[in-house]
Amino acid sequence: MKSVSSELNPKVNLSRRDLILLAALVLFSLCIYMLACVLTFRPGFPLDDAWIHQTYARNLARLGEWSFIPGQTSAGSTSPLWTVLLSVGFFSGLSPLVWACTLGAVLLFGISVQVEVIIRRTIRAYRPALPWAGAMIALEWHMAWAAFSGMETILYIYLVMLLMGLLLTGSRNYVFAGILAGVAAWVRPDGITLLAPIGLAILLAEDAPVLRWNRFFRLAFGFAIFFFPYILFNLMISGTPLPNTFYAKQAEYANWQVTPWGQRSLYFSLQFFQGISLILAPGFILSLVYSIRRRSWINLFVTGWMTGYIYLYLSRLPVYQHGRYLMPALGVFLLLGLCGFFEGFFNASAMLRKVLAVVVAFVLLATFGFGVYTYARDVAFIESQMVDTATWVDANIPVTQKIAAHDIGALGFFSRHQIVDLAGLITPEIIPFMNDDRSLIEYLNSSQVNYLVAFSDWKPVLSAHANPVFRAEIAPGLIGNAGNMTVFSWNLP
Repeated sequence: MKSVSSELNPKVNLSRRDLILLAALVLFSLCIYMLACVLTFRPGFPLDDAWIHQTYARNLARLGEWSFIPGQTSAGSTSPLWTVLLSVGFFSGLSPLVWACTLGAVLLFGISVQVEVIIRRTIRAYRPALPWAGAMIALEWHMAWAAFSGMETILYIYLVMLLMGLLLTGSRNYVFAGILAGVAAWVRPDGITLLAPIGLAILLAEDAPVLRWNRFFRLAFGFAIFFFPYILFNLMISGTPLPNTFYAKQAEYANWQVTPWGQRSLYFSLQFFQGISLILAPGFILSLVYSIRRRSWINLFVTGWMTGYIYLYLSRLPVYQHGRYLMPALGVFLLLGLCGFFEGFFNASAMLRKVLAVVVAFVLLATFGFGVYTYARDVAFIESQMVDTATWVDANIPVTQKIAAHDIGALGFFSRHQIVDLAGLITPEIIPFMNDDRSLIEYLNSSQVNYLVAFSDWKPVLSAHANPVFRAEIAPGLIGNAGNMTVFSWNLP
């Protein structure tokens, strides 16, 4: 069997000019995204969940405890490592938005560099004057949206790219590969799936059973160093091996799990191919064909991980918020698509290369603009609905009052109230009946809840038991799918 590394270029490093160019493109993206937010409404995060991480990070930095509500230990943070990184911003006195976007920009730069290096090492014909592959990643709108979302997604994508880079470039540093998979679990629980392509690579690379067991031991050792503490951490915090979010999401989206696969696939395609991924699809197919012809099993293992990851999420969770849960798989798709694209590009005629360059540049810039527009509107919605509501609650409702809410991020960060979490992240006892409105009403009554904060059209049965006292104004030009965020006075029996 032919060695995987026999077709690889010697190790390459990017020049200082290449690094400066990629860094400049990331900084350009950050500035344009923030400017768009200022012109649309104001800067902020495009997801309420980002404020959940910020609340845990603030309490960790200032109180030295793992809590969403001060004094109440909880496992509502899906990504402990990301929360710890965000806490550094509170130690240094930086605003949550500045520090989170700085981290995101650094990671986006790292992903761009990693993709550029991988392609230079694996595609012999790719010897560009400029780092085109890395530049396309730096300007890809899903990657930029993830980088500036305040969420752990961009960190997870970076770790995935590091590990896939080890596999695709023929590295046999299995201890480091195991460490990356173990660290990835601290970012998202599904990081353990990264063990699959590494394990298959060991089976392929080593013929002697003794060497295979040796490599498996190295992989397991590196993984266990970080994964076992992760399990212990969750057991200590919540009594379960995985964070509350893992179980809460399964329960909340139970209806999705019985949705016909044709409908799921349509939703997936509309989100996944909403950018340069569409024009890189032929490159991905070409890369797959090359891998099969050359028996490049590692490439097929990487493709298999991507496919399995997509199937895993489509089977459990809906494709929403621009498919953010699938963005790690999208990153791998873009990498493989770029590999096939550039290999075919340099084998094409001069005229075809010019046409391809123009088409790619046009689509990249057009979708970059779409991403900027989308991000600014997402931020405006969260700021006008979640953040404005939270600040009103803090200013107008006594701290002694208990509040029930489904979107707890901004509410937890900007107010100081006791919160009953209807999504089950910090109130896990709700998970078994979170989709049963009658049981929720009974629970809210028994918990002596005073106010309900939710979108006006979210759960009409619950709203019928409450009186609206505040309704957030949606930012100009935006339309809410579930009405306005509303504060209801809960009518206790």
